[in-house]
Amino acid sequence: MDLTKLHEFTTDLAYRAGRITLGYFNVGLRPEYKADDTPVTVADRAAEEFIRLEIEKKFPTHDILGEEFGETQAHSSSFRWIIDPIDGTKSFIRGIPLYGVLIGLEVEGVIQVGAAYFPGTDEMLSAADGEGAWWNGRRAHVSEISALDKAYVCFTNYRSMARYHRAEAWERVNQKAYVSRGWSDAYGYLAVATGRAEVMLDPVMAIWDCGPFPVIFKEAGGYFGSWDGRPGHTHHEALACNSALLPEMLKIIAGN
Repeated sequence: MDLTKLHEFTTDLAYRAGRITLGYFNVGLRPEYKADDTPVTVADRAAEEFIRLEIEKKFPTHDILGEEFGETQAHSSSFRWIIDPIDGTKSFIRGIPLYGVLIGLEVEGVIQVGAAYFPGTDEMLSAADGEGAWWNGRRAHVSEISALDKAYVCFTNYRSMARYHRAEAWERVNQKAYVSRGWSDAYGYLAVATGRAEVMLDPVMAIWDCGPFPVIFKEAGGYFGSWDGRPGHTHHEALACNSALLPEMLKIIAGN
């Protein structure tokens, strides 16, 4: 397994898929709505179809899981690609450029390669295990701020904190944070991984919404995982922060 070549393939694929989405961006595109009331557009489907086709051509024995077309299992592979063709569709349909194309490669259940491309701001964030995290060709690293009262904290939806029984924990974090901003969805994780913010919190997280982030944060010197300190992408919630803040964050979230 050549992680360098897989990293190159993944970043190139995320970039090309992102350029597809730009052809539909800010042109008055009308979404459809899924059963859970989340929007989907022709751009989401076109980008995921493109990504799937390229993976299937290059790696026909690999499994693929995508938000729009579900899971296809090839040959009980140890490799699984996890795709969100547009993370932040609600932003996308309103012409707000803070959306991303997310691709992660899971090997034996662990994310080894990941890329998150933000077409509206032309930012590429990517990593491969042991090869560092990269932001538009330069090394990406989390910040060194070690106290929450000096930290920028990001979130997606305030109302979801109560809906998923995290209102009290969120209020403790929010009260102590220096700044809290709704730089939402994948863009918040980009901000933390590149040292422009310190914490991102989501009380609910689908696997395709965070496919690339475990390896990106590991290589950027940070943490990505559950609200109680379990690293990884399968906990149905997400906390990302720099390593210096992690002990304080876990203590505040737990109410200790």
